[in-house]
Amino acid sequence: MMQTLLATCLLASLTGCHAIDLYTPAMKSPVPPEMEPPRELSKISLPTYRIEPPDILRVEMLKLVPLPPYRIEIYDVLEIRALGTLLDQPIKNLYLVEGEGIVSLGPAYGTVRVAGMTIEEATAQITRCLQQVLRQPEVSVRLARSAGTQQFTGEYMVQPDGTINLRRYGTVHVAGKTVTEARLLLERQLAQYFDGPQVAVEVGAYNSKTYFVITAGAGLGDHIISFPITGNETVLDAISQMQGLSQVSSKTIWVVRAAPSGVGCEQILPVDFEAVTRGGSTATNYQVLPGDRIYIVGDSLVAFNNFVNKTMAPVEKLLGLTGFGAVTFRNMQILGRFSTDPLYILPP
Repeated sequence: MMQTLLATCLLASLTGCHAIDLYTPAMKSPVPPEMEPPRELSKISLPTYRIEPPDILRVEMLKLVPLPPYRIEIYDVLEIRALGTLLDQPIKNLYLVEGEGIVSLGPAYGTVRVAGMTIEEATAQITRCLQQVLRQPEVSVRLARSAGTQQFTGEYMVQPDGTINLRRYGTVHVAGKTVTEARLLLERQLAQYFDGPQVAVEVGAYNSKTYFVITAGAGLGDHIISFPITGNETVLDAISQMQGLSQVSSKTIWVVRAAPSGVGCEQILPVDFEAVTRGGSTATNYQVLPGDRIYIVGDSLVAFNNFVNKTMAPVEKLLGLTGFGAVTFRNMQILGRFSTDPLYILPP
């Protein structure tokens, strides 16, 4: 036996270093080309993303012009232009409606209260104020930004009922919709409050489409972790998310692909972990799709050891309790016999 081992080592040293091909044709069962599962080097694009709870949508205001007649509110921004002003103090800028409902036009012109007025009423009010300083001022006022638009822009979580809450602008049902469809629904809802609204919508967090990695605990319970899908993961990527295999895991791994209800069959894709990691084979490094379960079998020796420990633990406790009871009973008998013996004297 020793001679055979030495001969093998000598032959390996003479032949030099060669890559080991761990892939065998048995790993790939013949299937029609259109049914081939996507792999590391032949990935597919996922279908158009459908929004579901609890995704997070990021909505940004592009154009939100309030419907007329609009009443100016606190923290609105007005674009005010005036002709015939003092040369050193022109009025041609953006002005914030301050907390008191006023706009400050400058040291020479003072402040004007405009909150609660329409644009036309604010124009007339500003003109009257400037006529106290200027001879014939010509004023134009335009709403540059509404305070409501600042509150609208932000992130919205899709609620369990499939809607997002736009606060003062109502709710919109977006579950099952694409991003484009959700954008059109939002603009239709906002058209009740704004003139020709335009918004941008994107998914801020893909929370509804996930895959699962299930690690068998070798008789001590399974460990399940859910990861959000990004559309580019493979089995190796999924295992790397868990920092590799645990001490109780074996290298027997397969992917369980979710089948439609009533199909009555399991879609199982075996993974050759050694070939994928050590041999660089991509044949079984499958692309992970939404709803996939990657199952990692527990180590059989560890499972057997845990089974023996779980089986013997109650017996050991029972034997230990029985032995403790026997020793206690024996000690009580000895103490009882000594206490009735007249020649027995208790120690001081």
